[in-house]
Amino acid sequence: MGRWLKPDVYPLIAAMSFVTGMCVFQLTRNVFMNPDVRVSKSNRQSAVLDNADEGQRYSQHAFRRFLATQRPEVFPALNRFFSESSSSAGDK
Repeated sequence: MGRWLKPDVYPLIAAMSFVTGMCVFQLTRNVFMNPDVRVSKSNRQSAVLDNADEGQRYSQHAFRRFLATQRPEVFPALNRFFSESSSSAGDK
């Protein structure tokens, strides 16, 4: 009886485990924190909830507030490297 799991499959297992973890995190976050999801019976009885503050807190989470303070660059060091080298090359 040979090996049932080949080493070539390990990167695929790692990627699928990571993606599955992200999905579980997002679903759990939505069930417990989303103001539009009503799990308890008392919240389900009201048709329209006036929860603008709760919705604002949900949509403006800490990671989004952090990203709002950052410059919109994918590779800042790479951008600085090429912008500085091209400006100095034009001076010659």
